[in-house]
Amino acid sequence: MGTVTSSMAAKFAFFPPSPPSYRVVVDESSGGKTSRMTDVPERENVDVLKLKTKRGTEIVAVYVKNPMASLTVLYSHGNAADLGQMYELFCELSLHLRVNLMGYDYTGYGRSSGKPTEHNTYADVEAVYRCLLETYGAKEEDIILYGQSVGSGPTLDLASRLSRLRAVVLHSPILSGLRVMYPVKRTYWFDIYKNIDKITLVRCPVLVIHGTADDVVDWSHGKELWELCVEKYEPLWVKGGNHCDLELYPEYIRHLKKFISAVEKSGRLKNLSGPLVDHGDKHRVSTDCRDKPRPSTDRPDHSRPSVDCRDKSRSSVDRREKSKKNAEQHVGKSTNAIDQPEKARNSIDRFGGMMRSAVLCNIDCFKPNGATGVGRS
Repeated sequence: MGTVTSSMAAKFAFFPPSPPSYRVVVDESSGGKTSRMTDVPERENVDVLKLKTKRGTEIVAVYVKNPMASLTVLYSHGNAADLGQMYELFCELSLHLRVNLMGYDYTGYGRSSGKPTEHNTYADVEAVYRCLLETYGAKEEDIILYGQSVGSGPTLDLASRLSRLRAVVLHSPILSGLRVMYPVKRTYWFDIYKNIDKITLVRCPVLVIHGTADDVVDWSHGKELWELCVEKYEPLWVKGGNHCDLELYPEYIRHLKKFISAVEKSGRLKNLSGPLVDHGDKHRVSTDCRDKPRPSTDRPDHSRPSVDCRDKSRSSVDRREKSKKNAEQHVGKSTNAIDQPEKARNSIDRFGGMMRSAVLCNIDCFKPNGATGVGRS
């Protein structure tokens, strides 16, 4: 079954850029102890690493340091992109959000070895997470997981197995791979990235960002995942936003800043006696239920419970349908809530201008007719 699942994933889920947009070379000035990326601006605050995963592949990662940071973002990028294309965005996000940021290329992407599969991406994000803990001294409670499009899969898989995360951001997320292509009402064993079954296991604040005009992953995916969140944060529904252009909208960076500020100030965990609250918002529903422990992320793949067995812990379809009305009513409120002026307007405009020159993903990455492009890699 696992082979069939991986085969299906490869057919419509993975489109690594070919050729990769960068190379990794040994930095001779360091005596061969460090690496650097070519074809991108060299920065002193960026580390380039090669990490071994438990499935035997070697992946490339970048760590962007911000001296003002107290939190670290672990970013799982979208489809048809690699680190060379994401590099400038990572640096800008680290600067504007005042966070350390670690991004990586999945197995088979960029200069990472091997072939991309669903379970390889789970091993990839775990390897990066362990690196943050062991190499950079980050703590679980100071880490925010960020998943864009396909990246919502490894993000939620890891988040569902960590009990003390600070927060999660889902950017144009998918309910599951099959649901992107077909409006199925149940989870099948051969489906991939079954986020719909994992979201209720995440106990930290979750921000969902989705474009209302997304023609690759329908807006309904983001809305339903938000409805199922245990600890909801005010979502950002970008009016007119498509799948690959949300970073161009000023509200994107404004809302992210507000979210980072809220979770940073919350104190979380032991110091948090109630739900996450931003006193400027009246529409957020939040619940803090972190007391129940969950299995460690260090378990091997074969010990991870099957996603198909999680139906009992997931809210029923009836409950999801009932809560859709709440989300629809929330749309106008949440998009208007981020129109507050900021002193950093110039920096936001600069951020948007930078993003206009970036190529973040292939807009056909999930469409059935995109399967003809598999041979590109």
